[in-house]
Order: sequence, then C-alpha cells, then structure tokens
Amino acid sequence: MKKLLLGTAFAAMMSTAAMAETYRAECFAPAPGTSFVQGVAKDGPYKMAFVNGFAGNDWRIAAIQASKAWAARPENAVNIEEFTVVSVGNDSAAQIAAIDNFIAAGYDAITFIAVNPSAFEPVIRRAERAGTVLIPFDNVLDTDRVVQINESQLELGRLKAQTVMDELGGTASKILMVNGLPGNATDRDRRLGMMSVLANVEGLEIIEVVGNWDTGTSQKVVADALATHGQFDAVVSQHGSAGTINAMQAAGHPIVPMGVDGENGVRILMDELDIPGISAAQAPAMSSIALEAAVALLQGNELPQTVFLPIPQVMADDLQPSVNYFPDLPKSFNTGTGFPDCFAPFTPEELLGQSADDT
Repeated sequence: MKKLLLGTAFAAMMSTAAMAETYRAECFAPAPGTSFVQGVAKDGPYKMAFVNGFAGNDWRIAAIQASKAWAARPENAVNIEEFTVVSVGNDSAAQIAAIDNFIAAGYDAITFIAVNPSAFEPVIRRAERAGTVLIPFDNVLDTDRVVQINESQLELGRLKAQTVMDELGGTASKILMVNGLPGNATDRDRRLGMMSVLANVEGLEIIEVVGNWDTGTSQKVVADALATHGQFDAVVSQHGSAGTINAMQAAGHPIVPMGVDGENGVRILMDELDIPGISAAQAPAMSSIALEAAVALLQGNELPQTVFLPIPQVMADDLQPSVNYFPDLPKSFNTGTGFPDCFAPFTPEELLGQSADDT
C-alpha cells in the first residue's frame, strides 16, 4: 500500500505494512483502495488560502462562506496567521498562477476547487519543493500525490439515477439528464454514476443538457429540452435543480420522479409539489473539511490520500420543514451545512454572516 510523506522534499515512500488507523478516521474516511499521506509537523500559526475557480452559482458562494465560517471559529483561528480567499474564474491557467503566487508568498497550505482535473502536475511539484500543502476538494485532480477531499461523485450520480428508476419500477422510455460544468472531474464522475444505472435500462432514451450547476442556466436548457422532446418519465439533475423544476412547472409538465440537489429552494419545491425521488447533495461545507485536513497535515498527522465524506441526502417522503429544509431562509441556501463526524455543523447564521467576496 502506498504511503506518501509530506515534508521539505515530500519524498514518496512505499510501505507494504498494514496501515494504522489514520488521524480522526471518523471524519477523514478513506475512499476504497486509497493510499495514505503522512504530514510532517510544522510550527503554526499558518498562512492559508482557498483558490476558488468558477464563482457563478450559489454552491460556490456557500463554499466560500463555509471556509470563512470555519476560519472564524476560535478553535481554528488560533492556528491561522492569515487566511485568503480568491476566485479566478473557469480558467486553469489563472488558477495555477494564483496557486503559484501563494506558494511564492510562503503560504503553508492552499485549498482549491480544480478547474481542470489533469493540468496541475507541475504546480504540485512546485508546492512539494516549497513545502506547501495542497488540498483539492469537490472538483479534484487525476493524481495520487496530494490529499483530496470529496464525496464519491460516482455514488452521488448513481444514487440519484437508481432512486428514480426504483420509483419507476425499473422501466422508462425517456429520461432527462441535466449535467454540470463541462471539463470538471465532478461533472464527469457524476454523469458516469448516472449512466452506470441508466445505460442498463432497456429501450431508454437519455436526453442530456448542460446546466452548468446553475439555476438560471438549468431552467433555460430544460425549457428548450421540453419544447424539443416533450414529456419525460423522470429527471436526474446534478445541481441547479430549482431551475429544472421551474421549467417543468412553466411547461405544465406532469410531476415525475426526480433526483435533485440539496438547495433549500429545491427541497421546498419537492415538498410543496409532492415530487417523488431524492435530494442528494455535494455539501459546500466540504470547503471547511479541506482546511481542517490542511491543518491536520501541517501538524504532522496521517490522512487518506482520497477522503470520501458521507453524502447528505433525504428521500422526498422524509422532507420536514425546519429539519432538513428551511422555509424562512433564502431558497439559495444550501442544506449541506456540515459533517457532524468532523465538527459541529455551521448554523445558518454562521454561514449567511460571511461574504462571498475575495479577501
């Protein structure tokens, strides 16, 4: 089993011995078959940055707010000399340049949502030479050289597709699939998870549209799909699902099973309209788990190279106001407010009290 050592040279090591349980395994649960990364202790407090890419939807705003809420908690603030957030757009060169700037400025750790899964090997090597910890999350990298924080995107896609097929009794003739932002590992893997179920349904026609994980975009492309293809037996949507539902309502489409995201407005609509299916989410609060992992490595702890967090989910029949959705909060509020096995989830007030601006 491979074990990477983080240090001044970040030398790679191979170990065939059985791995001891890693640091806080209840929080940093290893993905199946992953390797492990050993941090080398470094005195704090630490200079840390979050380099976001695309910032054009509510999920990214919530991820930024969660990172700032984490840094503001007293138990974390004592470990932070400086915390900076920047968003660079959907341009891998700009993101790499921003990471390089933080490395050159002597930052101890950088978390980021990768614009592209395969463009970062050179910057990983530069971070290794400088002793800077890199922690990708959400859209992760095609690499085993750094710790990565994620939910299983394959499982998230599979879960939504399997749920709608169960609701339909295993048969369907036409399903709408609303995908995310092209070029990202997250979009790729969620789609693969959905297709692992839907491709096995005999005679099924799958209509795919690109919603960019954005409510407005999803509403437009779903409206176009309905105008072109008519009615669907079910819908699976990565994110921006409120737009998908709104487009179907505007078109007078019958209520059908749906696999949707975890935004507050989505769950409100599911409950109000009695939409069967599942709300399952990539929780934006994983931005805070990435920061937690960075500090753990800087303090000399061992972590799985790929961490799979539990998928926040609720079946339509189990939706309850003020429990798993919040009628008095903005529809854009994301219900994935934290991971109880890692630390107390953020309150809505903690999250909504943070800005989404660069700092």
